[in-house]
Amino acid sequence: MKHATIIGSGLVGSLWAIYLNKAGYKVSLLERRGDMRKQNLSAGKSINLAISYRGWKALDAVGVGDIIRKTAIPMYGRTVHSIDGKTSFQAYGINNQAIYSVSRGEINARLMDIAESSGMTELYFDSHCTGVDIDKNMSYFEHNSNGIKFEIKSDVIFAADGAFSSVRYNSMQKHDRFSYSQNYIEDGYKEILLPSNSDGSHKLDKNSLHIWPRGRFMLIALPNPEGSFTCTLFMPFDNHKYCFNNLKTKHDIIALFREMFADFYELMPEIADTWKDHPTSSLAIIRCFPWHYNKTVLMGDAAHATVPFYGQGMNAGFEDCTVMFGLMEQYGDDWNACFEAYEKIRKPNGDAVQDLSLQNYLIMRDKVNDPDFILQQKVEKRIHELYPDQYLPLYSMVSFSDIEYHTALEQGKKQDADMRDFIEKHQITPEMTEIAIDEIIHKALNKEILV
Repeated sequence: MKHATIIGSGLVGSLWAIYLNKAGYKVSLLERRGDMRKQNLSAGKSINLAISYRGWKALDAVGVGDIIRKTAIPMYGRTVHSIDGKTSFQAYGINNQAIYSVSRGEINARLMDIAESSGMTELYFDSHCTGVDIDKNMSYFEHNSNGIKFEIKSDVIFAADGAFSSVRYNSMQKHDRFSYSQNYIEDGYKEILLPSNSDGSHKLDKNSLHIWPRGRFMLIALPNPEGSFTCTLFMPFDNHKYCFNNLKTKHDIIALFREMFADFYELMPEIADTWKDHPTSSLAIIRCFPWHYNKTVLMGDAAHATVPFYGQGMNAGFEDCTVMFGLMEQYGDDWNACFEAYEKIRKPNGDAVQDLSLQNYLIMRDKVNDPDFILQQKVEKRIHELYPDQYLPLYSMVSFSDIEYHTALEQGKKQDADMRDFIEKHQITPEMTEIAIDEIIHKALNKEILV
């Protein structure tokens, strides 16, 4: 039986094990941490994730989507909380299109269960990778607790061991002409768990992604099934009035929330007491190339780690699985041909999802409250509703289709410029009725001057 080694039992590694099992591969799945399924998977342990079209496509392809849907919560749009306490709702798509809030720990545990239950995946925990002999297809490990060293030889090796991949660091980066960059953004994040009401209900609308945009920083909240919200504060570490390194005391924390997030503070006046429940963490974008040598290849964050502002990190990693599996079917056991095609297809998309993520951070923390942006979103959404086959907004291309990320990025830039010109040319204003805007859109589309 053909044998594959997967290093990293995170989201991508566990899903890829299921794919390989379906293809008849015996899998050794190794993880440097302990078995997360034996730990408390309570909400708030990590940034909640949003599954969108690409993620569901990858999960459904191996028949596990419905298992994950049982605990997923649809979010039909973003609820924007202004500094004066007013809220507004901005739908993500049309016809009740939604992205879905899921717990990172919960989905990871379920995928590990499914892989292990196949009888074709053996999991090893507390085992960190010390290197890979790329020429011999040999992986080397050391057990964390007792220092025992062991090795595994397999037909092919998949490194799905995250942004700070040990395979990439210990093996690939030793090769001549391997390109690598690691760029931290100025901002970090702090996780906050907003508890449920005493009756277990949600304190906010559970079918929205809640966002408190404040120009240079923002707070977001994603719902959990048991009534809580996993919240994340994104802000600079330094060089700003409101930055993490200025929050030295409970008084500082309370002052920040009372001034900038007053409605949230009313929901959670104990925020300063829970501040240290989770660490303040940094955010980096990692780019590298090539993604493979011989029969060892990088997948997911190991190849294209991004920041979380488009909710596409997991979805892009899952799409790696979709693409890789299709290439496996095409090339069979010719792994060099498979991996060369894989990195040729996915590298431009890995770069693009990183650019999209940074771009969306500016939108989320600032533009969602800008009248011009709101008007543009309104017009774009209406065009999409009236002519869904002729016009697809950038957000829909990214979240509700499998259009390649790099294609969506380039098309989105063009559409942004065209839409601003369209609004200016036709003197569309926020005060215009929908009937008047519809008339302008119909005339423009019929003359083929809009798209």
